[in-house]
Amino acid sequence: MSEETRHPGAVEAAMPSLFPAPPMAEVERMIEAVLFASADPVTIAELETRLPQGSDVPEALQHLRSRYSGRGVHLVRVGDGWAMRTAPDLGWLMHKEQVETRRLSRAAIETLAIIAYHQPVTRAEIEEIRGVALSRGTIDQLLELEWIRLGRRRMTPGRPVTFVVTEGFLDHFGLESARDLPGLKELRAAGLLDSRPMPGAAAAASADDDEAAPAGQSELFED
Repeated sequence: MSEETRHPGAVEAAMPSLFPAPPMAEVERMIEAVLFASADPVTIAELETRLPQGSDVPEALQHLRSRYSGRGVHLVRVGDGWAMRTAPDLGWLMHKEQVETRRLSRAAIETLAIIAYHQPVTRAEIEEIRGVALSRGTIDQLLELEWIRLGRRRMTPGRPVTFVVTEGFLDHFGLESARDLPGLKELRAAGLLDSRPMPGAAAAASADDDEAAPAGQSELFED
């Protein structure tokens, strides 16, 4: 078996193309079309498989790179590939600002209400009122919204930090101060609370018979 028979691909590669190589301007146009249509960078090897045989892809890329220099779109090298990218100084035109509506979780709403009605309040006190542990993400979300902030530390063992609502919280809800917060009866009248007793209300009611609840807190947790 001859060498030509054993390696037909090598013979075909060595044979000259039956068609002349396209002009450089046409090679550049074809490369532009491929790069603009591709979402990912395209390597020289991939371009050579797409373009007619004999196309000088590396030289055409250099010509295109020089042509796009200083324009709104640049031809840039990304790793082993090439891609069209927006000029760095015009990147701000691609940014779009929009208002994102984010719903607070039930835990965040409960925590915010406790802080608003009981401020200044510590993390341990919030957990005691809610009856469950308070996750770090809940506090972080309220801090990020700038609806609560860190207050003074309690002069108790460990000096725990307290949380209070911010002026941003008051402004968002149209309040002059936390004293303007609606009471439990007002919330129920507005349909924001149902009439079901809160968990532990029966136990709290029996405890109230022996000891009156502190002023300013009983209204939030009454039946």
